[in-house]
Amino acid sequence: MSGSTFGRSFRVTTFGESHGKAIGCIIDGCPAGLALSEADLTPFMERRRPGQSSFTTGRKEADEAEILSGVFEGRTTGTPISLLIRNKDMHSKDYDDLKDLYRPGHADYTFEAKYGIRDHRGGGRSSGRETAARVAAGAVASKLLGEFGITVRAYTESIGPHAISSFDPDEKNDLYMPDKEAYEKASAYVRELMEQCDSAGGVISCIIHNVPAGLGEPVFDKLSADLAKACMSIGAVKGFEIGDGFQAALSKGSCNNDPFFIKDGSIAKKTNHAGGLLGGISDGSDIIIRCAVKPTASIASTQHTVNRMGDETTLNIKGRHDPVIVPRAVVVVESMAAITIADALMVNMSSRLDRMKEFYN
Repeated sequence: MSGSTFGRSFRVTTFGESHGKAIGCIIDGCPAGLALSEADLTPFMERRRPGQSSFTTGRKEADEAEILSGVFEGRTTGTPISLLIRNKDMHSKDYDDLKDLYRPGHADYTFEAKYGIRDHRGGGRSSGRETAARVAAGAVASKLLGEFGITVRAYTESIGPHAISSFDPDEKNDLYMPDKEAYEKASAYVRELMEQCDSAGGVISCIIHNVPAGLGEPVFDKLSADLAKACMSIGAVKGFEIGDGFQAALSKGSCNNDPFFIKDGSIAKKTNHAGGLLGGISDGSDIIIRCAVKPTASIASTQHTVNRMGDETTLNIKGRHDPVIVPRAVVVVESMAAITIADALMVNMSSRLDRMKEFYN
């Protein structure tokens, strides 16, 4: 299988399956000298860890990321960093009835069409469990970005029809919605769907602050394109926006353009409809991205499908599944954004001769 590596200079390769012995990642290209320990990974892993509320799967995984290589005496050595997350609470028998069926909304059919074989236990490699490895890598990328004062913050903007109308950074809840009133409405909505054996989708927003101007290549490797690929590679993400996104299509040039001005002796913009990117290159303002997340495909309702023998039939999915993917996907979006920016920072180091001379002199 190809396509398990992301990035050019800061490269992340994930491995493992949902019901295998472990999942993990290898980070190649992280600079030497970064202070890093397993304690730095824990807060990120905790945000994605299953079994923490009624809105997440009942699968109980500690999701403790072990550092196997690339760190010595508390600092990165410049060699590949290997991170391992062991699977401990697999109920593989829950999937025995599905081994010959194609679950609607899942990759069962397409995976088998491509490879001729698939691991039916929880989706195998195509399971959302793979994202735990991305989060571990995202923790390392975020630690690296912190050395430059760059922060990445994602949150739930909406679930179903219920969207936030304000932003309270001190609001803490299990849906990661920074608006208490919206959270209460969204919670009731998800519980109602759970009673109906159904699921919900939503939108995740992410703000990347203090990114320097000049990151990204102007043609195929635009920073906007890299961020889109990073987020669209997350299995449940079905749509991606930057800045005003699709709303820009309803605007006018006189409104959508962001006027420049001088602020404290530096170039700045009065507005940020572009979401921090012009021509695919960062412009120094906040990068604002948004991801549409589909409803959880695994629902207990009776669904129509076919089996690998070509017979039409029905199925009822058993097992432990999130009624809404959005809350646990927040840190996944944040992690993929951090990995993308870390990679862009490193690639950009060779874009100007004067800066190369300054470094080597």
